[in-house]
Amino acid sequence: METLQKCALVVTIIGALNWGLIGIFDFNLVTFLFGSGTIMTRIVYSLVAITGIINIGILFNHIKPE
Repeated sequence: METLQKCALVVTIIGALNWGLIGIFDFNLVTFLFGSGTIMTRIVYSLVAITGIINIGILFNHIKPE
């Protein structure tokens, strides 16, 4: 599970960097690479969303029930 979370974290970081590019430079790397509204663009955005959900587990990883 740790390997999955690390891979998910990498994808989430890449997604966050893309949002940074959008916010700072108004440049969307995903649409630049795959086009606007294509199936690949939707897959990339969906993958980033799924990895974000997986990374929620990192928040609760070290909480032990008493």
